[in-house]
Amino acid sequence: MTERCGWCGSDPLYVAYHDSEWGVPERDPRALWEKLVLDGFQAGLSWITILRKREALRAQFDGFDPERVAGWTDESIENAMQNPAIIRHRGKIAGAVTSARLFIEIESSQGFAPFLWSFVDHAPIQNRWATLADVPTATAESKAMAAALKRQGFAFCGPVICYAFMQAVGMVNDHLTCCHRHQPVRALSAA
Repeated sequence: MTERCGWCGSDPLYVAYHDSEWGVPERDPRALWEKLVLDGFQAGLSWITILRKREALRAQFDGFDPERVAGWTDESIENAMQNPAIIRHRGKIAGAVTSARLFIEIESSQGFAPFLWSFVDHAPIQNRWATLADVPTATAESKAMAAALKRQGFAFCGPVICYAFMQAVGMVNDHLTCCHRHQPVRALSAA
């Protein structure tokens, strides 16, 4: 039997996400922005809810193309609020539009990926947690990232959301040591 991190359970969507995406180092700026927005949408919800709505969110948010989302108007936000397939939270939707504009600024000045990866000194942190109880919900790095994002004007990016983001995009390897993905993700990080 394949061992996995206990949080992913047995839902096929969760298992596929755990086995193919979670913890894999991501350096594409657009993909990082999408994940940061999705983690913001998760605030107060479960990640499985986001996974189930991810394709509808991608469709609504123009494939998470920051250039297109940055051009959204109040009418665009109102249109999104009418879509029952997504999370209809006006603050989160407006926050995504604001973050698209901020993404463009950061991308043109220093690069969005280098900006985010700087909080882990541009290399994944390799943790060796034995149990879920060992895994923190926030770290000094996620607190620093959250503070920097907030200074820039981002919303829905507190230290806990930032740590979940860092785990998901492979800035930290938080696959448990018993998980079949721990070593492969560690190897990807070294590549």
